Amino acid sequence: MYKIAAVVLCLLLWVPYVHAQKQPDAPLQPKIILRVHTTPDDAPRLRNYSFQVTHPDSAEANKEVKSLVYKMQQDAYLLTSADSLYLRNDTLHVKLFIGERFEYASLRNGNLSEGILIESGFREKFYRNVPFKPAEYVKLQQRILDYAERNGYPFASVWLDTITIKDNKIEAALMVEKAFIVTYDSVQVMGGSKTKPKFLMRYLQLYPGQPYNQEQIEATQRMLTALPYIRVTRPPQVRFARDKARVYYFLEDRQSNQIDGVVGFLPDPSRSGNKLLITGEANLNIRNIRGTGKSIGLQWRRVNKGSVILNGEYLHPNLFGTPFELGTRFNLLKQDSSFITIQPRLQLGYYTLKYGKFSVYGEWRNSRILGDVSTQSLRNLDLADARTTTYGFNYLWNNLDDFYFPRRGRLVELELAAGTKTLLRNADLEKSFYDTLDMRTTQLSLGIRAENFFRLSKNSALLARIEGNALLNDQVFLNDMYRLGGLTSIRGFDDYFFYASSYAIGTIEYRLFTAADSYVLLFYDQAYYRSDLEKSEASGWPSGLGGGISFSTGAGIFQLVYSVGRSEQQPLSLKYSKIHFGITSKF
Repeated sequence: MYKIAAVVLCLLLWVPYVHAQKQPDAPLQPKIILRVHTTPDDAPRLRNYSFQVTHPDSAEANKEVKSLVYKMQQDAYLLTSADSLYLRNDTLHVKLFIGERFEYASLRNGNLSEGILIESGFREKFYRNVPFKPAEYVKLQQRILDYAERNGYPFASVWLDTITIKDNKIEAALMVEKAFIVTYDSVQVMGGSKTKPKFLMRYLQLYPGQPYNQEQIEATQRMLTALPYIRVTRPPQVRFARDKARVYYFLEDRQSNQIDGVVGFLPDPSRSGNKLLITGEANLNIRNIRGTGKSIGLQWRRVNKGSVILNGEYLHPNLFGTPFELGTRFNLLKQDSSFITIQPRLQLGYYTLKYGKFSVYGEWRNSRILGDVSTQSLRNLDLADARTTTYGFNYLWNNLDDFYFPRRGRLVELELAAGTKTLLRNADLEKSFYDTLDMRTTQLSLGIRAENFFRLSKNSALLARIEGNALLNDQVFLNDMYRLGGLTSIRGFDDYFFYASSYAIGTIEYRLFTAADSYVLLFYDQAYYRSDLEKSEASGWPSGLGGGISFSTGAGIFQLVYSVGRSEQQPLSLKYSKIHFGITSKF
């Protein structure tokens, strides 16, 4: 029986083998060989060019021939042509004529103005006894046309005049016809936006009677993206009527007016038994009031027990019909029962088409010590009554693709300020205490913020951000310093947990978008800070990490962020984790 089983097994193994032997071999893919024939004079010129010899079919081989001809024509062999092509067996034979190389004998300035010469970079000496390459001539043409389009001549044309060719040497005159000058007529807003054309015209600096500028029209798209209250639905269109240009912008209003609140739960060190301290924040922002671009904002925050922040802001664009923007700010900080600081600011900004927004400002800071502060704190030079007047410069450049939910783009902000700080005498201290202090000192401050959004995929983006500030003064007090910690700086710590005279914070944040206005985030914050108090210097490297979610609901945008932090004062522990959640209602 086992012999029969062995025979059957052998048959089962042998039959597939025999069947495989009988299968015909797969047909080989045909190959086409490209063979180029030239005259003896053209053969040395062809050696300078490489091309693919083997191709899968004759169509691909024909494409290679056309590419070779185009390459040689662009290299000044203007008469290059494939005179004949014929296929024999597996070989495509091509008879290629190359001819002599064409050169400029001279290219004269026909009627180009001095402005065109400077902007286009044209010089007659650059076009003597050099190869005539069509691509380079086209680039020269385009530079001249770009200059004309920027200066009110969108219908200009450029050509070569009085052309003579002798022994493959080209002589010609470069001519330009500007046609007629075109000026702006008006700006029109299309779509459902309530934005006034008059405001838009001044913001984008498209004034009636001003020469048409194509580059300016393209730059206005970036400027519109920086406005939080409108959405661009289509690229702008320009309609020409005789010598006038009317610009149409397709805009929709965004729900940018904001009323929101955030509630935070933190451990309360002043109470026993794992009690929680409830902190909060409320915001009110009204933007694009009556379609004029004006906005007003108000913010209230309770960061810890007894400490309150109140911020206000008003922006007035197109001041007296100019492109300047007037801004005012008011900041108030009451730090428990230690001190209170009031800080108003007046700022004048100017938007440019290419380089963002430049601003100058004046700031008046008044910090007073409250009565509950101990005299010992004053003697240790931790706190002081002071009045500071500073004047500064701010620069902001922004090309983010969306104001609220960016996925690609870059934002850079720089600030520099200088001023004078004057100490004010405190009645609780004897007059001799101030004999060792400089009552009037010069103070400098520097600031930088840079953000870059990298789009990783269709629904995800990576944010890389660094920001820092430095306060430079020989006498720095606790109530002069920057305050760090919390949801807007180093996450994982209480609001205003750190005092710093200088600091830097780096952030990496991954966002996975589940909708156009909803995403899940993971982040890591790494900071360095330094506190330059005269009798108690300190520094540290705090870090925070966590995640969160932001999504739209019928009532607004709900936000939840969970974070933990690590520093010399706080270990990395879930016991010290922070939870912030709130809802942003926009209308």
